[in-house]
Amino acid sequence: MQPPQNLRPNWFRRASPASRAAVILGSVALSILLLCCTGAGIVGALTDEPEPTRTGAAAEQAQQPIVAASTEPTEETPTPAASPEAVPSDAPPPSAPPPSAAAPVVRVTTVTEKTTIRYAERTVQDSSLAEGKRVVRTKGVNGMRTLTYEVTTTDGVRTAKKLVTSTVTKRPVTQVVAVGTKKPQASRCDPNYSGCVPVASDVDCAGGSGNGPAYVSGVVKVIGTDIYDLDRDNDGYGCD
Repeated sequence: MQPPQNLRPNWFRRASPASRAAVILGSVALSILLLCCTGAGIVGALTDEPEPTRTGAAAEQAQQPIVAASTEPTEETPTPAASPEAVPSDAPPPSAPPPSAAAPVVRVTTVTEKTTIRYAERTVQDSSLAEGKRVVRTKGVNGMRTLTYEVTTTDGVRTAKKLVTSTVTKRPVTQVVAVGTKKPQASRCDPNYSGCVPVASDVDCAGGSGNGPAYVSGVVKVIGTDIYDLDRDNDGYGCD
């Protein structure tokens, strides 16, 4: 029996070791690629499901051809306008729109007013006047004050009034009144007679026979009680 002959081609034997290694690696890679593709086809055939069959309206809708929408403009049919005769003659005319409200007119003016300042009164004591008597020493005079206001009106109606300045244009004069404090002195004449008849334990007419101790000169009128007995003839007059 003859030994098997070497099946390698001559070019493989004549190739260098590197070329031989490259050929072997390429053969192995090609075999792996074929195995992968074949396995993937088999798996896909096993896992692929048949498409369901459509029946009825769905099948007809699927079989209808798709028609592209026309891009040409279509002619619009004009709508006939209503004739004037269609409007009833007794219909009310259209109402006009309400007028817009006018803006309010606001004005600011300056107003000046004058007021009176009442004078004060001061009282002083005066010992030369009888007790309780009052005499005006300095007469009081009223003063004057000027007020400036800022007045706001809206459509002619006053809506605000603000005081801006207040100035005394005339100062008042204080009135001074003197009040007497002098005590009244005791009268030295008897009130029962008109004319001064001194007040004493006894009064006689001067030049007469009486011995006093007080005397009266001239005629006096008795207006009360003749306590000194000066009217001897009772005619209402004494020492006549």
